[in-house]
Amino acid sequence: MKTKNLILVSLFAALTAVGAFIRIPIPFVPFTLQYLLCAFAGILLGPKLGALSQIIYVGMGLIGIPVFTEGGGIAYVFKPTFGYLIGFIVAAYVIGKIAEKIQDITIPKAFMATLSGLFFVYLFGVVHLYLITNLYLGQSKSFYWALFYGFIVCVGGDLILSIIIAIVAAKILPRIS
Repeated sequence: MKTKNLILVSLFAALTAVGAFIRIPIPFVPFTLQYLLCAFAGILLGPKLGALSQIIYVGMGLIGIPVFTEGGGIAYVFKPTFGYLIGFIVAAYVIGKIAEKIQDITIPKAFMATLSGLFFVYLFGVVHLYLITNLYLGQSKSFYWALFYGFIVCVGGDLILSIIIAIVAAKILPRIS
């Protein structure tokens, strides 16, 4: 791997960690800037390096560095919001893969790429929220509850972030290609 790529992967892992601390507390799943940085990693670094940056970010948190919104450590796997972190890895890969295949990137195309990645963030996040809440925490919650608090309450902010990502990507990518 080239030195430039090592630096960029490390930079996006660190930026995602910073994004975890820029948050708006809402019930159960806080709104953060992690998805913004995860999506930028996918679009700017491509599928493999973008996903690698998120793997490094999640790995840093799991070894105990407090880079997640509520700390770190291996026990974080049992937090209701851990699924979103796994979703970031998949989202960075998916967004990077779609962006890589787009010949002429426009705002609508970049927006659709970010929405595709966002789908996986919420897929992993909501399912994990539901499973951990019911099986590990022992609270009897319906899947609708997990969908409401894990998706419906949060998605508005992430849609705004997706628009920002699409606008910036459409302006930046043609210049750095």
